[in-house]
Amino acid sequence: AGCDVRLRLLGGRSGDVARRAYPHKGRFSAAPVAHAVYFFDFSTTHRLTRGSVAMLNTGCWVDGYQTVRRGAWMRILMTQPLFAWEALEDSPSLATIREFLAAVPDAALLEALSAWRGRGRDDYPVSVLWGTLLLTIVLRHPSIESCLGELRRNAGLRAVIGIDSEAGVPRKWNLSRFLDVLGREPHLSLLHGVFDQMLRRLGQVVSDLGVHTAGDASALNARREQSKKKGDSRHDLPEPAGGRKEYVDAAGRVTHVVEWFGYKFHLLVDVKHEVILAYRITSTKTADSDALPEVLDSAQANLPARRIRTLAFDKAADDVKTHELLHARGIRPVIQNRALWKEELERLLPGHGADTNMVHDEAGTMYCYDKVSDPPVRYPMSYIGHEPARGTLKYRCPARHQGWPCRSEKVCNAGKDYGLTVRVKQEIDLRRFPPIPRATKQFERLYKGRTAVERVNARIKVFWGADDGNIVGARRFHAHLGAVMVAHAGMATLLASAPRHEGTLGKMRLTTIAQALRHKRLA
Repeated sequence: AGCDVRLRLLGGRSGDVARRAYPHKGRFSAAPVAHAVYFFDFSTTHRLTRGSVAMLNTGCWVDGYQTVRRGAWMRILMTQPLFAWEALEDSPSLATIREFLAAVPDAALLEALSAWRGRGRDDYPVSVLWGTLLLTIVLRHPSIESCLGELRRNAGLRAVIGIDSEAGVPRKWNLSRFLDVLGREPHLSLLHGVFDQMLRRLGQVVSDLGVHTAGDASALNARREQSKKKGDSRHDLPEPAGGRKEYVDAAGRVTHVVEWFGYKFHLLVDVKHEVILAYRITSTKTADSDALPEVLDSAQANLPARRIRTLAFDKAADDVKTHELLHARGIRPVIQNRALWKEELERLLPGHGADTNMVHDEAGTMYCYDKVSDPPVRYPMSYIGHEPARGTLKYRCPARHQGWPCRSEKVCNAGKDYGLTVRVKQEIDLRRFPPIPRATKQFERLYKGRTAVERVNARIKVFWGADDGNIVGARRFHAHLGAVMVAHAGMATLLASAPRHEGTLGKMRLTTIAQALRHKRLA
């Protein structure tokens, strides 16, 4: 990869061919090798008489771009996905942390925080407090106190965020006050803007980011702040409240209940890359369909025009308002329908008389009846496609289209080369007749992509600790979750721009997308 590699012979066992070449950070006090990475039991193609250590220089060039030292990179192969979330390290190296912090466009946020502080005490600069908050999330510490303890022990980690000595490490109450300030306006909007800016950068470079999306709402635990005065809200943010969600079976019976105290977390996710496109935090009483318009607005603002083609959601978004919204924006809904018909199994297609043989069920699936048989037999009609210019769904006779005999063949298909053709106008009921009918393979395939939201939720809540329930107060919770979103977008940028390995011992290469992201960051 163009790295300068030097070999030094040290005392050790005889130099057989190495069985492993795992990186180990040096613990030597000598200045020339204090920041080197060592591979013990490593040998070249030549047999060495004593044990050897390969020391990689910190200067490494990959496809013309200078990077951090090679041994510290996350190992991502060319064959892995662009956003290889499984390659994230449980304990990121200092090099990964530096690259992550460099990818976060936080200049406007830090400037606003510094201006808010004014001429007050600056024992702990806002950049240090902000860096500590991000380190707590990225390093997966269970609490801020745990991260502060590591900063006191680790001089190298302190240097990454600009702390000169152990005395410069802030206290936990400093971070608590910082979170409270970060949760105020205009800082909270600027924090959201940091996430949006990174998503726009990714959307411009990754051409298929946001094409197929999925949405969901999840429960997040939080704790209410005890106000000194009764009725003192002091902000416009929703307070934590009790939430309850009931799960029912096909018969409408409640199977189990989930209760929590905190907030609702609304997400819109790219199903292929598992990247969050937009998010909102609401009260537990807010319906999923009520929060969707605002989340969709943010996602479309972060992506190029008309990028989003489909949106998958569960039954919580199955209402007329949601379908009308998506229809107006040219987005095809992939939403399971709610069972609202209590006794009816089918209805006549509007516009057809009682003598017709065309019916549809509650999900909008079209059927035709073979009335010549006794008793009449119902068959699902063959879906031909969506006609956007006409605003119709096209169906044909299943017997003629699929090539099997039907006793009503002469009655239905007389004088028709392709058999009976029916066009269903979507304006009859947008909720019942979406552009992608629910009984099609395409709907089934796209709806399976909704599992990406579950994986992203798990990553946010468990991997990065957004659901530990220890954050007290609305301001602190909104600020902390906003920082988690910044960590998600920053790591997504890092994964997409990281050099890739061509095989086990191959060279590192920057993909076209990685080069474009690095160019935008340096611009």
